[in-house]
Amino acid sequence: MKISVVGTGYVGLVTGTCFAEMGNSVWCVDVDEEKINKLKNGIIPIYEPGLESMVKENFNMGRLKFTTNINEALEHTDICFIAVGTPMGEDGSADLQYVKKVAENIGKGMTHHMYIVDKSTVPVGTAKKVRETVQAELDKRNSDLTFDVISNPEFLKEGTAVGDCMKPDRIVVGTDNRNAENVMRELYGTYLRNTENFIFMDIASAEMTKYTANAMLATKISFMNEISNICELVGADVNKVRRGIGSDSRIGYSFIYAGCGYGGSCFPKDVQALIKTSCLHDYNPKILQAVENVNHEQKKVISKKVMSRFGDDLSGRKFAVWGLAFKPDTDDMRESPAITIINDLTKAGAEIAAYDPKAVNEAKGCYLKDNEKVTYVESKYDAVKEADALILVTEWKEFRQPDFDEIVKLLKHPIIFDGRNQYDKDSMRKRSIEYHQIGVRES
Repeated sequence: MKISVVGTGYVGLVTGTCFAEMGNSVWCVDVDEEKINKLKNGIIPIYEPGLESMVKENFNMGRLKFTTNINEALEHTDICFIAVGTPMGEDGSADLQYVKKVAENIGKGMTHHMYIVDKSTVPVGTAKKVRETVQAELDKRNSDLTFDVISNPEFLKEGTAVGDCMKPDRIVVGTDNRNAENVMRELYGTYLRNTENFIFMDIASAEMTKYTANAMLATKISFMNEISNICELVGADVNKVRRGIGSDSRIGYSFIYAGCGYGGSCFPKDVQALIKTSCLHDYNPKILQAVENVNHEQKKVISKKVMSRFGDDLSGRKFAVWGLAFKPDTDDMRESPAITIINDLTKAGAEIAAYDPKAVNEAKGCYLKDNEKVTYVESKYDAVKEADALILVTEWKEFRQPDFDEIVKLLKHPIIFDGRNQYDKDSMRKRSIEYHQIGVRES
């Protein structure tokens, strides 16, 4: 099939590349000329396991093309995916300016019937706005061209996005006519043999499904973090509680790990956007508000533990931070708990030695660029040299079984603050390591 994808961020680039991998002819479009030139030269703007080699192979085979000219892409394709960003506005709502601009350009440039697919995470009612925008441009041209607007939310997880795209657990499609449904069935038929996981619905329900999924997962995280805080107060161990409730098939183990809060490009933005949507309809979403509030406070738990141990004035102290990305296997630092933790500690006077396998450039160039008290090192052991304590923020695989004897030798004090509860407290005690966890009362 002939496909164009507008937007070459995580969603757009992964989606377009995976479509090409299955033999489709794909045009990826972006207004950023520098990014497009880099992609043509095999330089990938994001870190995502397995993506770089797939992009290069499909580009070299001619199945994947990159351009800044949307008209060129529209001329050669029948299906156009909108996969641009919908950043959070100042009031918490999803900013749809980029989606609307793409819709406007489609209306200006389309030359035949188009299936326009909203892949971006957008609030309910966006498809209607896209349809109105496209039609307004066609009316200006006195054109009688036809088009369909489809909602097809993405459910990719950063770090496993390629696998999620190639082997999806479900495909959700919102459409209002059978022809559009058949087109989507043909497109995704090679990805999903089990037709039960092809879920067709009305457009508004499809748009709502994406927000609901992310809000539900965020709710599980904040709920468990709330429980972890109660565990500390009453003397319970949240790790044992997690095992006790996770064995219940109605609950399960996914997303019930206590930690230092969630981040990323989806959960924070989508929860706040759903809150805003609710308020616009005169409804007060109390649970969603609580989810957001708990997460905001949870990002401060580690820095509070550090200051409880070392005092509010951290001048002259140095702390090693392992992990900057909001989760493993990505360089994405958007809303990462590491940002809050590091800024809180440096405001109190501390120096930070930070290490992350992939996200250092993001920290230097954007999220911590103005924080002069942060030094970036080449290895996890370089970070702990002469540090007063080690702080684990992101659960990268290389942090799971480090050489604790080496860590004890390099640290000024054998102290670890674990923001992800990765280590066994009994094992830490045997090594004479002072170990601080989330959701476990300090002994």
